[in-house]
Amino acid sequence: MKAITYRDNGGPGVLQLVDRDVPVPGPGEVRVRVAVSGVNPTDWQARSGATGPKAFPEVTPHLDGAGVIDALGEGVDRSRLGERVWLFLAAAGRPTGTAAEFTVVPAEQAVPLPDEAGFDIGASLGVPALTAHRALTVAEDGPRRLRPGALDGRVVLAAGGAGAVGHAVIQLARWAGATVISTVSGPEKARLATAAGAHHVINYREGDPAAEIREIVPDGVDIVAEVALGANLALDLAVLRTRGTISTYANDGGKPVELAVPQSMVLNARLQFLVLYTAGSEARAAAAEDVAAAVRDGALPVGEEHGLPLVRFPLSRTADAHRAVESGTVGKVLVDVTW
Repeated sequence: MKAITYRDNGGPGVLQLVDRDVPVPGPGEVRVRVAVSGVNPTDWQARSGATGPKAFPEVTPHLDGAGVIDALGEGVDRSRLGERVWLFLAAAGRPTGTAAEFTVVPAEQAVPLPDEAGFDIGASLGVPALTAHRALTVAEDGPRRLRPGALDGRVVLAAGGAGAVGHAVIQLARWAGATVISTVSGPEKARLATAAGAHHVINYREGDPAAEIREIVPDGVDIVAEVALGANLALDLAVLRTRGTISTYANDGGKPVELAVPQSMVLNARLQFLVLYTAGSEARAAAAEDVAAAVRDGALPVGEEHGLPLVRFPLSRTADAHRAVESGTVGKVLVDVTW
């Protein structure tokens, strides 16, 4: 099979297209013929060594993808053979991610993908959708699971609604019944956040964004899903309701976080940091189940018309796909593997 691998941490140039033996699934595992591989910031960060040195002599990158199960390990239900699936955390703690024609994952990390949902949707779920689910389910008085109606009466602020996670936050929050506000940096991103389903979109670079949000929701925001905590924390606290939650999954821009402690105490604010790797297996399993339900309901479409443009590369140009993500390309970067 064809696969992308790297043997040393470094820039995109360390990625090589190679021939490797088709892997064999072990007990409790499935082998997937990958159709589309999704690229996330964490993929290039792992490749570069920003998150620590690689743990294996050779690594095939990418956590997310979609395809068809073509082989089963011992103990896996035989009915799963031929099943269309989306994958998450394929390369987490393993050397074999989805940037290959075939990959092997634990069976629970291959989630059924409905026939009406394309592989592009499947490859765009994983890290963004599960992170969004986590961000929406950590509030003190909020739901631990998402379903239609679970967020009725709640207000969600999706920071960076044109990004992959922000896009998923908007879609999942809408599906669960929330009123969704999104902050963006300009008109084009505002168009994308609106297409994703945001009820209100605020350009945080113009006017008084806190006042604009307070005009929409005088009592404040219940949950903030934050992508740039250092840059946005003052705004978040200015619009957060009492006992509200700021769920932060990144600090884009790297600005130091300066926390107004008295203001946060008076608000009884919850500041929740999150990452999927250490969220725990129960939280990840619940997120995968709820995201799968949203997909079945048609709530997580992708593409320009749905607020998440798709930027495609063939497997041979995976290094260019990494460069695109690393440079902040707007939209979801996908690698076409087979089919």
